[in-house]
Amino acid sequence: MKALYCQQNSPGGEMTFAFQERENLPPPRDNDVKVQVRACALSWIDAKLLSEIKLEKELIPVGREISGVVLEVGRKVTFFQPDDEVVGILPLDSEESGLCEVILIHEHCLVRKPEKVCWVEAAGTVRDGVRAYTALHYLSQVSPGKTVLVMDGASPFGTIAIQLAQHRGAKVISTAYNVEDKQYLERLRSPVVRVIDVSNGKIDVAESCLEETGGLGVDIILDAGVKLYSAEDESTSKSQLLPHKHDIITLLGVGGHWITTEKNLQLDPPDSHSLFLKGATVSFLNDEIWNLSNIQQGKYLCILEDIMEKLSSSIFRPQLDEPIPLYEAKVSMEMVQKNQVRKRQVIQF
Repeated sequence: MKALYCQQNSPGGEMTFAFQERENLPPPRDNDVKVQVRACALSWIDAKLLSEIKLEKELIPVGREISGVVLEVGRKVTFFQPDDEVVGILPLDSEESGLCEVILIHEHCLVRKPEKVCWVEAAGTVRDGVRAYTALHYLSQVSPGKTVLVMDGASPFGTIAIQLAQHRGAKVISTAYNVEDKQYLERLRSPVVRVIDVSNGKIDVAESCLEETGGLGVDIILDAGVKLYSAEDESTSKSQLLPHKHDIITLLGVGGHWITTEKNLQLDPPDSHSLFLKGATVSFLNDEIWNLSNIQQGKYLCILEDIMEKLSSSIFRPQLDEPIPLYEAKVSMEMVQKNQVRKRQVIQF
């Protein structure tokens, strides 16, 4: 059997991906499940995070969001039996690559896949679903009547976050980075109340949000990165489209929640004072927290089950690319790692 792994030649250097031959798997340990993989979604690998939590390896397994069929179970497994259809996310410390025909995984990392949900959709939605639930249910409490701003709503994560917020009765505003994204957001089954096209850099996000909310500001913000410094210090074209942290604080309402993906966010004393006056909170979105502590395992499995239920009932309609065959996985993963794709890439076996 072959499996896909990546190697970082130097700290901070470019990653190389290669298929490696691996030995046949041993029988499952007591709580393990042997799964025949039917689909595996590709996600960006955060080598810096792995290094910081002392999980860096010479060869890093690629592909963690999987769906498949149970082949065999360990003697203490109680949740599953052979032929069950399952979906889950391999933990950060797993030695297994999801891009392999057969893998071993702990039973507490899996939930049953509904019959109505196809393999590709199950694997392609599970991570974005976990991120959306973490942001909107655990870092903030989305509820009917609240206003949610989802930055870059046409991204795979943004799409699921919008659908979850709308299902909970919230009013959603979103930003779009180009005309195609704007048209996509306007064509959603439940359109967002306002799409702010920031592609030309002329529209003020804070002004648009305050106008939409009658000057009250938004209750929850999910950013897709923020501009930390003045325009001349930011070089890439993508960062030019990001809002400045001052704009986000300005458009945040009283008692609001700012959920950020910016791991290097720096707040100056005036920024902190503005947040204090509004009684607002800043939370960092790191969806890996569920796998870093077993104390949250019950909640985590409930989230996975809820994601599958919403996928089955078409509340979630993910932003997926066409399924990709396994022999193209290496090229696709290189594109994902370089942030060259917009839709979620899923390998189908």
